[in-house]
Amino acid sequence: MLNLHKIHPFTFPDNFIWGSATAGHQIEGDNVNCQWYHQELANTDPEFEPSGKACNSWELYKEDVELLKALGHKAYRFSIEWSRIEPEKGRHDIAALDRYIDLLERLKAAGIFTCVTLWHFTHPQWFEAGGGFSKAENLDHFKRHIEFLVPKIAHLVDSWCVMNEFNLGPFTQECFNSKKISLKAHAFGAQAIKSFSQAPVSSAHAYVPRVPLRKYDELDNAAAAMQNWNHNLFFFHAVRTGEIVLPGIDMEYLPELKNSCDYWAINYYHRGIVDSRKADLTGYKFDFNSYQMLKDFTMPREFCPETFVHEMSRLTDKPVWITENGCCTETDTFRIIYMMLQFEAMREAMELYKVDIRAYFHWSLLDNYEWGNYHPKFGMVSVDRETFVRTPKPCTEFYREVIEKNGYSGEMFARYTPELSHFDLGEFTRRVKTFARETQN
Repeated sequence: MLNLHKIHPFTFPDNFIWGSATAGHQIEGDNVNCQWYHQELANTDPEFEPSGKACNSWELYKEDVELLKALGHKAYRFSIEWSRIEPEKGRHDIAALDRYIDLLERLKAAGIFTCVTLWHFTHPQWFEAGGGFSKAENLDHFKRHIEFLVPKIAHLVDSWCVMNEFNLGPFTQECFNSKKISLKAHAFGAQAIKSFSQAPVSSAHAYVPRVPLRKYDELDNAAAAMQNWNHNLFFFHAVRTGEIVLPGIDMEYLPELKNSCDYWAINYYHRGIVDSRKADLTGYKFDFNSYQMLKDFTMPREFCPETFVHEMSRLTDKPVWITENGCCTETDTFRIIYMMLQFEAMREAMELYKVDIRAYFHWSLLDNYEWGNYHPKFGMVSVDRETFVRTPKPCTEFYREVIEKNGYSGEMFARYTPELSHFDLGEFTRRVKTFARETQN
């Protein structure tokens, strides 16, 4: 049984960074010169939805800054679209650059800590047409972009993420080769940034721990260990040692990789279950621990903070920033519960394993484009699909108080979830299953 109303108060260290995160292509709209936009145009799946104007943040970025201020956020992680800065090879759009500079200046004027991501899944179509990050010779283009952009904004940037979640992808030789090249892009990008900026640098890592479906099954454990290396641990090993070690590729030592991260930038949402009896190794989530948070959409996620606690024990050698964390749900109470459990898991990791967690960025500020449709609702603020009017959800008040107090308590949680006045996990599970049955009928 779990009663979140009884959780003891906890205060985070002084100068803890509290904020939210977004990505350019997912909120800006009309990002017509990037490879994702071209892929959207070519997609013929009737269920697929293109990004279109997304949240129209390219036009409404000033409003977004005011929203961040009004909600009490102290930090903002966002990405700068390379395809807007260099829409054609060798041609720079100074008006687009000035727009990003204005965004940064407004954030700084508002006292908001800035974390800039330089590659969040998207890059110019011309770069993609030349092979993108599948060809090592293309790294010069990325480095040249960084050397053009960073000196012009470095005085306005408090921290950097070179790349976002390049550790993801299928278990194919092509993907492993791309990860190898992306490690080099991160290393050379970090090196280039440091020649212009003293702000801390990292790359955001999608930490999806792989755990065996059958805890004591040797084959499940072996498969999970291999998946963990190929998805997660290869990255930490490379940054710690300079060694690139991936299946089917001879080990390569790259001195620029070693200590190329000043902090571990962790995007954490859920874990992956590994079933060695399945061809794709994908196991199912236990019913008692997974919840269908969205009607008519297959994206079951778990409330499993314990996995986060244990995985953080691997990351005690550098400061840890949670650069993304959240859940997709139309029921905001779910989001508040998820946040509360995450904060408690962070406390546990800090106390049990002495993990130096220094920042938390909630994903996402807005209900944004989720790479194929707008159905998943990760945002703390809803966005009208026609008018783009932003409407804060109840969780924003909960998060505001967490930020103001630099901590949380069961009493605080109880005030924002009065419907769960006698909450325990068993009762909650029953309620969720009843709700799911009713909404599916």
